[in-house]
Amino acid sequence: MNRIRVPGMLAGTAVACAAVLVTVTAFTVARHPRATPPRRPAASRLLVSRLTQGQLAGQRVIYSYRGLTPPPSLLRLIRRGEAAGVIFFAGNMAGPGQLAAVARELQQANLSRANPVHAPLLLMTDQEGGDVRRLPGPPAQSEKQIGQSAGPARLAGPAGPARLAGAGAAANLRAAGLNVNLAPVLDVYRSPGGFIGQYGRSYSSNPRRVAGLGAGFITAQQAGGVAATAKHFPGLGAATRAQDTDLGPVTLTVSRAELRGVDELPYRAAIAAGVKLVMVSWAVYPALDPARPAGLSPVIVQGELRQRLGFRGVTITDALGAGALAAFGGPGHRGRLAALAGMDLLLCAGHRVTEGEQARAGLAAGYRTGQLSLAAARAAVGRILAVRAGLSR
Repeated sequence: MNRIRVPGMLAGTAVACAAVLVTVTAFTVARHPRATPPRRPAASRLLVSRLTQGQLAGQRVIYSYRGLTPPPSLLRLIRRGEAAGVIFFAGNMAGPGQLAAVARELQQANLSRANPVHAPLLLMTDQEGGDVRRLPGPPAQSEKQIGQSAGPARLAGPAGPARLAGAGAAANLRAAGLNVNLAPVLDVYRSPGGFIGQYGRSYSSNPRRVAGLGAGFITAQQAGGVAATAKHFPGLGAATRAQDTDLGPVTLTVSRAELRGVDELPYRAAIAAGVKLVMVSWAVYPALDPARPAGLSPVIVQGELRQRLGFRGVTITDALGAGALAAFGGPGHRGRLAALAGMDLLLCAGHRVTEGEQARAGLAAGYRTGQLSLAAARAAVGRILAVRAGLSR
């Protein structure tokens, strides 16, 4: 989800940005260890093997809804074991207390006898900082403000602003009953007026500074009990103001060398910091795959992210209803293509439970026809459950 829809916070104004070109020697990005996939306990593997195809599909879907009250259709899906989680927007929130009550209701529905999966639901929102916040409270500073706020020594320290922002985000979300933040943004902006730069959503135009600050945010937030999501892989920092994947197709003609040396560099640090989720963008990167948006591209998801960078956590799509996917059919077809590319979670953020139901039905149909591998599906759900098992409800 790239468009900024924060009623009462953004008010249509862009954050004033100034380019900061800084050489930061305090932040070095270590090569990630070539980790082997984490072993799932035998009980978890047995559980996944016993899920029906409908449950195996639903356990990969993040739903959304309109208004302050979860609709009965969503509660039924959760009780049947056909939901991985829910994303919340400003229209779902009347305050932290109300949201916490909703979170408790959803987690209680998840304990239904008909649901074999009792690991906590993934309850998430976008709490990046600055103007891009769904909840009032921390992090108050935008990523750009954090990147400009101090010299390398302070930024790298345990009391640095990125770590404080991550800890603040975790405390804020946990108080509201949420356990996943779709942050931090690791895009390396090229222009202050570009799509990411105009709202202060990037730490810096220096990839090493983005890497260090992003890793600090991730470490502190996950220490506070909230899973972090690094986004938008392999990077939207080169997008111009008009290049919004929520509205339509976006092609970023960045060379492979620049993508790997600039845009992907912060993800090495994020993976080394143990980031739980990575969101993949809907832009097309011809240097890597000229035919498909990144989140539908096996070359990018499995080749770049999994094999080249060694990420073993959970992959999550950007909003499945994005305008960038207009040529790829409805939610069911888009969901199958994303799964074929290697995406684990489908983010259905259109404020309609039916969008998530269509995505779930599309996956289930793919399992029945053999278009989608059941072994790959069970591996994806296993990764998702490994993250959920480590979260509080």
